[in-house]
Amino acid sequence: MPSVLAIDQGTTGSTCLVISEDGRIIGRGYREIPQHYPRPGWVEHDPRDLLDRTIEAAREAIARAGTTPDAIGITNQRETVVLWERKTGEPIGRAIVWQDRRTAERCLELAPEADRIARLTGLVTDPYFSGTKLEWMLRDDSVRRRAMRGELAAGTVDSWLIWSLTRGAVHATDPTNASRTMLYDIDARAWSDELCELLHVPRALLPGVRSSSGEFGVADSAFLGKALPIMGVAGDQQAALFGQGCHSPGTSKNTYGTGAFLLLNTGSQRAEGGGGLLTTIACDAMGRPAYALEAAIFIAGAAIQWLRDGLGILATAAESEAAARAVSSTDGVYFVPALVGMGAPHWEPRARGTIVGLTRGTTSAHLVRAALEAMAYSTADVLDVMRARAGRGAGGFSAERNAPLRVDGGATENDWLMQFQADVLGIPVERPEQIETTALGAAGLAGLAAGIWPNVDAFQATRKFTRFEPGEGRETARAGAAGWARAVRAALTWARDGA
Repeated sequence: MPSVLAIDQGTTGSTCLVISEDGRIIGRGYREIPQHYPRPGWVEHDPRDLLDRTIEAAREAIARAGTTPDAIGITNQRETVVLWERKTGEPIGRAIVWQDRRTAERCLELAPEADRIARLTGLVTDPYFSGTKLEWMLRDDSVRRRAMRGELAAGTVDSWLIWSLTRGAVHATDPTNASRTMLYDIDARAWSDELCELLHVPRALLPGVRSSSGEFGVADSAFLGKALPIMGVAGDQQAALFGQGCHSPGTSKNTYGTGAFLLLNTGSQRAEGGGGLLTTIACDAMGRPAYALEAAIFIAGAAIQWLRDGLGILATAAESEAAARAVSSTDGVYFVPALVGMGAPHWEPRARGTIVGLTRGTTSAHLVRAALEAMAYSTADVLDVMRARAGRGAGGFSAERNAPLRVDGGATENDWLMQFQADVLGIPVERPEQIETTALGAAGLAGLAAGIWPNVDAFQATRKFTRFEPGEGRETARAGAAGWARAVRAALTWARDGA
C-alpha cells in the first residue's frame, strides 16, 4: 500500500510518521532536539542537530513501518531561521529559534514602519518573526559581504532540511513559511524588495517559493535508503489546519497546548488583522495559497499546569475533568489566566492572572472548572472577532459560518471541556481520532502531489472524528459569557490602571 513519510520538525523534537494510503500510522520515530540558551531571552538550535535527529527519527519510522514510503512531506517549527554556506552546506552559527527575543530593541526601532510592515506581511513587528533574526545574523560585515556575493543561503527550518536532504540541489520554501518571515508580501506572493532593504537582507540569500503541494526535489538515497521525492511542505500551524480538513473559507481549528493557536481559513479573501490577529498564508484544497487569520491565546493548558504545579490542587492534568464534573457550576468564580499577559484579541502584555467571584464556599473544584471554562471562553472571544473581521457573505464565506471547530492538542482529551466548548460556541466541535494533525497535514499535501490520494476528499475520508454538538448546557454556557467578559474587563482595568 502506498505511504508517505511525514517529517514534523518541532521546537523540542523531530517526529516522523509513515502514513499509509488508508490513513493509518504504520511507523513512528522521535528524537529530542537539544536546546541552547546562551543568554537570557536567547534560544538557539544547532542546525546539524535539526538535520541529524530528523534523519534518525525518519529511519526509525521507516524501519517500524517495514516499508519504504513513496514521498516525503515536511512540516516545521515556523520563524526559526538558519544561515549556511552554499558550497559546503555548513551552518554559519546556530539557528535562532522563534522564541528568541534578542531583536526586541530592533523591533522598537522599526515602530515607525509597523503599519507598512503589517500591510505587506499581515504581521506585527515582533522578534517572533524571522526577518530581524536574519538581519542580526548578518550583523558582521564579513558575513554580510559573503551574503551579498551569493556565497550564503538562508531559510526557515524547512528550507534547511530540503537543502540538506537534496544535497544542495534545491533551495526552496513554501508560502506558509515565507509568510512568517516578515520579508514576504502576502498580496504579491513574493519576497518584498522594500522589506529586504529595510532589514538589510540580500535577496540572494532567500529561497525560491514553491506551492505547498508539489515538487521540492529528491532526498538523496544515502539518508533513507532510497531516493524519495519531497512533495509537500507547510509550517506547523498551517499544516495542522490542512490536516484538520480546514481548507475552505470559514473553516477553523484550535490547538490547545500550553497556549492555544486558532486559525480561520478565509480563502481568497484577505481579512485584516489587528488586535493580536495576524493575517497569514494557508492552503486551499489543492495546496495552493489561501489566506487565514491566526491568533495566539497565551495561556490554555498552562493554567491547569499552574493549578497542578503551583497550587498543588491537582495531582495530574487528567484529574481536571473529574473536578469539573464534581460541581454544577463555578458558583460565579471566573479565572482569567493572563499569567504571561493577554494575547488575542485583547493583546495586553501588562495583564496578570485574575480570579474574581471568590466566596467562603469556593473549592478547588470551582477553580479547576473556572480554568477549563476560560479556555472555552477565550477561544470563543477570538473566533467571534475572527469571523467579524473576515466579513459576512464575502466570497462564499457565509456558507461555512456554522462549520464545526476542529480541535487538537492535549486538552482535547477532556470530554467535559470539548462539550462545554461546543455549548459556548453554539457550533459542533470535532476531535480527530488521530491527533498528530500537523504531520497528517504534511502527509496530505505530499500525498496529493504524489497521487497517493486523488483529491483532498479522498485524503479526508481516511480521518475519523468524535463530534460534540451544542446541547442542554448551551444557554447556561452562553449566559456565563457575560460574567467572563466582566472578569476580563477587571483584569484589563487592573493592568491599565497601573500604567
